[in-house]
Amino acid sequence: MGKAEVVYVDTENIAAPIYKLATVLRGGEKVSWSLQMAMNYPSYLAFERAAWKHFQQDLQNGRFDLVHRITPVSPTLPSPMAKWSPVPFLFGPINGNLPWPKYFMSELNREREWVNYLRNAYKLMPYYRSTYARSAGILAAFEHTIADLPANVKSKTINFCELGFDPEQFTPPSRQPQTKMTMLFVGRLVPYKLPEVVIRAVAASSILQQHKLLIVGEGPERPRLEKIIEEQNLSECVELVGQKSQTEVGELMRQAEIFAFPSIREVGGGVVVEAMASGMACVVVDYGGPGSLVRSDCGIKVPMGDLDHLVKRFTEELEQLVTDPDRVERLGLAAHQHAMTNYSWDAKAKMVSEIYNWVTGSREVKPDFLEPPNTFVPDPA
Repeated sequence: MGKAEVVYVDTENIAAPIYKLATVLRGGEKVSWSLQMAMNYPSYLAFERAAWKHFQQDLQNGRFDLVHRITPVSPTLPSPMAKWSPVPFLFGPINGNLPWPKYFMSELNREREWVNYLRNAYKLMPYYRSTYARSAGILAAFEHTIADLPANVKSKTINFCELGFDPEQFTPPSRQPQTKMTMLFVGRLVPYKLPEVVIRAVAASSILQQHKLLIVGEGPERPRLEKIIEEQNLSECVELVGQKSQTEVGELMRQAEIFAFPSIREVGGGVVVEAMASGMACVVVDYGGPGSLVRSDCGIKVPMGDLDHLVKRFTEELEQLVTDPDRVERLGLAAHQHAMTNYSWDAKAKMVSEIYNWVTGSREVKPDFLEPPNTFVPDPA
């Protein structure tokens, strides 16, 4: 404990101008994340070359038992270190390859995700094949990522996501039954997270209008959301509270009972883990990360569909929750326990220790931590 050596490898002379150019091409920092990932490729090559140059002698002299490349999380950015390393190389957790739902192609365009059409080109990049062939182990988040990996690496792949939380910041309070509940959305106000779904759900329901909806976050969708709230006369029950710090989000989660998150292309969903850890009953779209994170005893998963479908189903599910406080409490307690068991940083550290033992040969059987994951079925074209 306390004996780790931290070495900083500075390649900002390459990374900084590339990031600035990508930001210009994206039109800001809120949208077109796929373009950002694509342009990060030369930056990561430069970083790994610098890291190899620094540690080459130590690696060849047996100072280290393994190399673990934790970032970037994207599977589209391969690692030359996998080919160079003389000791076992662990890759991941990686997360990606979630197809864009066919119901929301207009949102894809508003997100400026035109690079999405060329996504599979990353498999032609230098070091792609050697990254997977030479890795001793691969950590891949959820079935939508694993489904895209080469077939011959599945035997050394572990379903292990990058998400975790700090129990000191996200923990459930001692909630008392409330006649007026608070529903919470937390996320960037961008098209694919669809915050308008929960606003329209409140607009459609006199029952939900007796409760409170808080929208936490900032982004290009805010003016449109403000217009919906004004047109539907929802200012008394819906509030846009802006961007908040992680500590402030934790406090808001302790004050609310229900987490409503209708994002339709969430490869991960760290905010869902934080909401579960805070003992909230979660309502999510059954697609991508949230659909895998939320079990049926921890929350409610709404089937994917078009905007009208999602508004209708969120309205129905939220109405049932606000009229059944006991169910909200049961879901929240189960969600907290599930999060503590699988996603607290202490729990994840123990899992990583087991993975290291397996990669280095101290453990014979490949670790398998979570209950069997949901079978991933791509959204039909």
